[in-house]
Amino acid sequence: MTALRTAHKAVFFLAMAQATAMTCNVVMIATSALTGRMLAPIEGIDTLPLALQFIATMATTFPASFLMKKWGRRRGFMLGAWIGILGGLVMAAATYIASFWLFAFGNAIFGVSAAFTLFYRFAAAEAADDAFRPKAISLVMAGGVIAAIFGPELAKYGQDFLTPHLFAGGFLFVVLLSVLVVLLLLPLRLPPIAGDTPLTMSQPARPLLEIAMQPLALSAIAAAMLGYGVMSFVMTATPLAMAFCGFDLNSGIAFVIQWHVLAMFAPSFVTGHIIKRLGEFRVMSIGVACYAVCIAIGLYGIDIQHFWLALVLLGLGWNFLYVAGTSQLTKCYRPSERAKIQAFNDCAIFSSVALCSFTAGTVEQIFGWDWVLLGATVPVILIALALGYGYRQHQRHVPA
Repeated sequence: MTALRTAHKAVFFLAMAQATAMTCNVVMIATSALTGRMLAPIEGIDTLPLALQFIATMATTFPASFLMKKWGRRRGFMLGAWIGILGGLVMAAATYIASFWLFAFGNAIFGVSAAFTLFYRFAAAEAADDAFRPKAISLVMAGGVIAAIFGPELAKYGQDFLTPHLFAGGFLFVVLLSVLVVLLLLPLRLPPIAGDTPLTMSQPARPLLEIAMQPLALSAIAAAMLGYGVMSFVMTATPLAMAFCGFDLNSGIAFVIQWHVLAMFAPSFVTGHIIKRLGEFRVMSIGVACYAVCIAIGLYGIDIQHFWLALVLLGLGWNFLYVAGTSQLTKCYRPSERAKIQAFNDCAIFSSVALCSFTAGTVEQIFGWDWVLLGATVPVILIALALGYGYRQHQRHVPA
């Protein structure tokens, strides 16, 4: 009972820290591309700062994972939060002095911080036993509901907070929120990792390729990597497309982003229960279906209701793919393999996200919103194929 209570308490603090860190991310989602467009010295590089954020996240996943293996999760999470404070200060200063390249550098610093945040869900999974694990992951992810409520509002308020320095105030909020993350991590105490015994810890680690090429692992990684990429591609282009259609932060962009982030995280309260009932493969398949309908609605029209419903379905599809993919991946490795496969998974995800974020602005500006959506169909089809392959291979090895 004591171990379970400790696990529940750890999940609570991880969820609150995740919520606060995600609020920073939502402010970035709502304002980074618009700030980039305002500061860019040439056309076509509006989303370069946001892409650099994701590249930095991708490049930091392996160092962050192995650093936390040596120092412990809590110390690693604290370091990430302090780096987030630095990133917010640099972005605020860059916006204040109207320096595009300093702003891009600040985005990259913040991306390093975000790499540590990615491991909150794994820390929750490790603290829980098999029965509590899907719910623990879901509850930590559900912290994003708070981010969905407050992030867009802070972005709107920060837009004119330091007038005439447009958007600079929003990045000051990133600094303050990162300070709050530090405070929330102070009482965090993680229990011994559930399932770790001298016998399991002594099992030799397999090569990374062997772990990743297991059908269960391969389908989980593909779903999370491509699913996150699709979400980032469409989401990054949305503020730019809506601005082209005459909307701004106050007249629609913040509203659409708010509902999108709510759809990303609000289902997490029940996603763990759904996974236990239906299994990871079925939940990820529902996520693919949400993406398909999102694309269809986005192609149908460009009124506010079309953007809203498309982005809600985009968020819902991401939740099912990401949470179920994470849950499935935890079944595919030994304790001695944990650090490298978790880092590889998130490195793959944010390689995809960085590429998609960078190209989103260019595709939207040159070809338009419809081609953003049509481009998203290719990875959606690839996710469906990966899930089909993984499911068939898994069924062949399930005892009759």
